[in-house]
Amino acid sequence: MLDRDDPHAPTVINAPVVAGRPLPLRVAVPLAIAAGLALLVAFPPYGVWPLAPVGVALLAAAAHRRRLRAGAGLGFLTGVAFFAPLLAWTNLHTGSLPWVLLSLLQAGYVALLGAATAWVSPLVDRARWAWPALTGLLWVGQEALRDRTPFGGFPWGRLAFSQDTSPLLRLAALGGAPLVTFAVALVGGLLVTAVWHLWAARRPTALIHPTGTDTTGEAPADPAADAVATTPGDGPQDADGPLDGPAPAGSAPARRWTPVVVPAVVAVALTAGSLLVPVATAGSGDTVTVAIVQGNVPRLGLDFNAQRQAVLNNHVDATIELAERVAAGQQRRPDLVVWPENSSDIDPLRNPTAGARISQAADTIGAPILVGAVLLGPDAGQVRNAGILWRPGTGADLEQLYTKRHPVPFAEYVPLRDVARMVSKKVDLIRNDFVPGSTPGVVRAGPTVLGDVICFEVAYDEVVRDTVTGGAQLLVVQTNNATFNEAEARQQMAMVRLRAVEHGRPALMASTVGVSGFVAPDGRVSDATGFNTREVVVRQLRLDDGRTLATRLGWWPEVALAALAAAALVGAAVLRRRQRVRPG
Repeated sequence: MLDRDDPHAPTVINAPVVAGRPLPLRVAVPLAIAAGLALLVAFPPYGVWPLAPVGVALLAAAAHRRRLRAGAGLGFLTGVAFFAPLLAWTNLHTGSLPWVLLSLLQAGYVALLGAATAWVSPLVDRARWAWPALTGLLWVGQEALRDRTPFGGFPWGRLAFSQDTSPLLRLAALGGAPLVTFAVALVGGLLVTAVWHLWAARRPTALIHPTGTDTTGEAPADPAADAVATTPGDGPQDADGPLDGPAPAGSAPARRWTPVVVPAVVAVALTAGSLLVPVATAGSGDTVTVAIVQGNVPRLGLDFNAQRQAVLNNHVDATIELAERVAAGQQRRPDLVVWPENSSDIDPLRNPTAGARISQAADTIGAPILVGAVLLGPDAGQVRNAGILWRPGTGADLEQLYTKRHPVPFAEYVPLRDVARMVSKKVDLIRNDFVPGSTPGVVRAGPTVLGDVICFEVAYDEVVRDTVTGGAQLLVVQTNNATFNEAEARQQMAMVRLRAVEHGRPALMASTVGVSGFVAPDGRVSDATGFNTREVVVRQLRLDDGRTLATRLGWWPEVALAALAAAALVGAAVLRRRQRVRPG
């Protein structure tokens, strides 16, 4: 029992407090869905990048001052509206079940974000100018969790990957993808701060009494989040002035518009100011000539590998045709040729015919070929997804072999196979599990050191960064898009553009069917190929072995931002408790 006579004992606040109410549910639900659609259109193949912060702002407004369950529900709606169409390419050849399960799983993380947004509402109401930063921190925290869980995570759809043509892309050179995500969400927070003030200024202010009802007799959605305590004699004020009520009569027009204009101006200034971040337009090292061979497949779909010999022949023949153009003086001889992932699904180390065909191509072109191959072993029932350097005259260089470190769960290997089989018998289509490699993809290919990553690995910060810190001068992404579509390929190319800026390196993406192309250190794409075509592109590149600030900082920007997000959640918990029981 609390001593009522103790002047220091906590007492429940009896004075009325100002009610800040959430948006009506009939408005919040459409806003949450619109948020997901806005995020979707920000990504390739649409590429309307300004809609990413708009989507962030819409979700922040919808979830603000909601109960946790309502915030989570609204976040889930946003996640489904975003991820279901974004990942539609996953159901083209495998049926709808993997697509539905993956979309719902990813939407669950946005549901957590919606709940967290609702949770920190008291902090926002106490210091409205903190809203943009809180929004940015929560988005980084959500992505940090989604990128790592479960089974190593799935970073597809990070806000940063929507900004491949945005000025904000340059921020990747300072803090990588987490800093770009933070900036996008920060701009979204600035937008919602400005627009919320306009909306709130047109709503009447209600008073919440200790009974939990307002002056209209209705209970607020979340009294702890919706109320800011006042003491007798104090007016209903927050950090920005009147809280969610009309401006006082006679106040200066400039002062009334300041909470609207300032966030909007800062949002524009932050976006435009990112152009001032210096990035290199080309490398500063030696020049090399690199060829990308996109051999194409007989037909798109999962059965492309049923015609493994035809796929291999396509890449061999395209390379020999390039050698003929070189011999005729129509093309510069490349120092390196890059084939895509799965260009040889026949193990060339064990199959003499496949090995001989690759050697024919390397000998004819007179340059080493980075071959994307499926290698058997090391144990029975296991295979490896690898990039192996094939040299003219000597063949496979086993010391320059990279094995994919991050195989895709339920696509390249099946975790919990017995449990997964109860969900779908199609898991047994994956007869052999791909085993992960243990070393970064640093491949020394004569005149250059390559940073090789395979397919989805380009989405994982540490996988790419480890190749750069290991000495890579040119980033290479070997990928196979034959089981997906052009939208997926263009989403992947957007990630390559960010990695080039992040590490100040030239980069390239080599795909079996497209899109392939070269990327400059400032993110510009050159010689991009079409989709489902056979093409060979050759380009001179300037290498680079310097390190950007993002490369030197590594994962620390993400750690710092995620830690601040956790601190904000704790701070909101403390504030919620104080709003219920305050010192007398």
